[in-house]
Amino acid sequence: MTLPSPLPYRIGYGEDAHRLEAGRLLVLGGVPIPHAARGAVAHSDGDAVLHAVADALLSGLALGDIGHYYPDTAAEHAGLDSRVILQDSLALVREWKYRPANVALVVTLDRPKLGPLRAEIARTVAGLLGLPETEVGVSFKTSEGLAPDHVQVRVTALLVRDGD
Repeated sequence: MTLPSPLPYRIGYGEDAHRLEAGRLLVLGGVPIPHAARGAVAHSDGDAVLHAVADALLSGLALGDIGHYYPDTAAEHAGLDSRVILQDSLALVREWKYRPANVALVVTLDRPKLGPLRAEIARTVAGLLGLPETEVGVSFKTSEGLAPDHVQVRVTALLVRDGD
């Protein structure tokens, strides 16, 4: 695959959503949410934050999405730790001589309230991306009762060409 041009900056967008179900652990941004009554139903561990971040990295370079690399029909990906998905996506971005410079993410979840975990999620995502914590913005929203049975995450990522 050839990139269309060696732009100094590229912007990526990723989005992920999972239905919630009792009896499952909710993990967001690599952080287990122990006070959540329900967790994500997914083929992997269902970490919607890391899935959306990985998709944002890939989309910034027109490299597809995580479903292309990790199809939910592949038995070997069942229960996969989403940190692996993110690390592999980051490796692809680095192969093209880009690196993330800034990530902003919005988590929509009615319950539980995540405010107390903002710094931990930002710190964990930053660590996985090799960024300072100040370069990972984390916002939380509710669906105002419109979609109480799912978690949704939207992410934008700024990628910069190495050396720029």
